[in-house]
Parts: sequence; C-alpha cells; structure tokens
Amino acid sequence: MAVKHLQVVSVPVADQDRAKAFYVDALGFRLLADTRMGSDQRWVQVGPEGGQTSLTLVTWFDTMPPGSLKGIVLECDDLRATHDQLAARGVRFTQGIEEQPWGVFTTFDDPDGNGWVLQASAPE
Repeated sequence: MAVKHLQVVSVPVADQDRAKAFYVDALGFRLLADTRMGSDQRWVQVGPEGGQTSLTLVTWFDTMPPGSLKGIVLECDDLRATHDQLAARGVRFTQGIEEQPWGVFTTFDDPDGNGWVLQASAPE
C-alpha cells in the first residue's frame, strides 16, 4: 500500500482563537473542526477550499513552540491577485514577489511567526 497524500500538518500556535481567525478570515480557509479534547485542549482544524491537506492549530507539543514551523508552501493559480487579496485582508508579507524560472513566490508569517511561502508554479 502506498502513501496517497499528506492529510494534516500540525501548526504550533500560542492562541488557537487568534490563529483560527487568521487562517479563516485572512487566508480564507474553511473551519473543518473546533472540538474539545478533554478539559484543557481543542482540536482546531482548517484547510483550503477543495484541498486534500488541512492544518491543525496545536498548542500541546513541547517540541514545537509557536512560530517554529517554516517553509510550508501554498500553491495558487495567480500569485499577484492572491497576494493583493490576502494583503487586503491583513496578511503582512515578509518579502516582495520574486520571479524564478519555476514560477513566482512571496512569503508571509502567521501571527505566531510560522513562516509560509505563497507560490504559483510556471506553466509546464
């Protein structure tokens, strides 16, 4: 049996409500779950519309402090339009748009400092 796809990525955050607002309101992800896990933890799961992979916003991994996730890549069809749309929703980009032979990209951080890459691959 072969691995089919990446299903869930844990994103370390300090405040799940603040992170949920960023991923849902600013990035436009869907809220997939917000469920209590015992008396002091929640499973907060978000994901891009139509995507196979989702994120869980975690506070309970001692080895994953908030802001320690770096370099996860989000693919989009039109980088400049997506950049402008996200910037209008309050996403603060950490660098300008860069063009490479393989496509265009830019970077941003979530409220905890987790680093993301937004890219649009060049047509094949």
